[in-house]
Amino acid sequence: MKIIACFLLTITVHTISAQNLKVMTYNIRLDYSADGKNEWSDRKEKLLSQVQFFEPDIMGIQEGLPHQVAYLDTGLSQYKYIGVGRDDGKSKGEFSAIYYKSSLELLQSGTFWLSPTPEKPSKGWDAALPRICTYGLFETSSGHAYWVFNTHFDHRGEQARVESMKVILSKIEELNTENFPVIVMGDLNVTPDEAPILEMKQQLSDTRDIAKVVYGPDATFNAFQFDETPTRRIDYIAVSNQIIVEKYAVLTGSFEQKYISDHFPVYCEIGVK
Repeated sequence: MKIIACFLLTITVHTISAQNLKVMTYNIRLDYSADGKNEWSDRKEKLLSQVQFFEPDIMGIQEGLPHQVAYLDTGLSQYKYIGVGRDDGKSKGEFSAIYYKSSLELLQSGTFWLSPTPEKPSKGWDAALPRICTYGLFETSSGHAYWVFNTHFDHRGEQARVESMKVILSKIEELNTENFPVIVMGDLNVTPDEAPILEMKQQLSDTRDIAKVVYGPDATFNAFQFDETPTRRIDYIAVSNQIIVEKYAVLTGSFEQKYISDHFPVYCEIGVK
């Protein structure tokens, strides 16, 4: 009987251990004909194969036009996605979609706008364009639940970026009543010393700061300038204190002396308690 009791105790301890996950944020660059040799049609297969190789459990994209979202949805057959177009809350405009492995259970999801009226399609403060945040509450097969928020801040509006972070942090507080682990990812269009990141760090940790292993350059934005050294870090994955960050990487994939997107994806391996 003592041996059986010890065995049952071992099983119990194992089931409450951290759940390992791979997460990625990726500004895939909208399909824009003026990009010339860097057009979507010339790089989409490389981008798809890159994602398939690293096989994140969760991936947040930015700048995905409807047909780009559909292309990834078709190619990533083991995934589902959530998200809407920012222009109408349905199918128009860029998506900040979240792709997730089908083995994960989606418990709740939604999209809100980064504006004073987050419940409806809208543009906030000095932003040049409507901006959104898509979120989901996921649960693994072992019963670990966690929130994921994926966003893209405005590229021009300084006040809009400051206020957008406040909107997201407020939404997390509103939704996360059970204090589940939280992951926030996206293209924030700010460097680490700017106000939105400093605000974020009051509640969440920058994965680059706390990862046990860090790989790749600091910069995440390359502007398709293959012959120049990127300097700006504007893409992030941030986590709450229930999450352990084992590995952090900026993936500088390329082909034929071209980058796969004008942003490098950020990739993390984490443990969710």
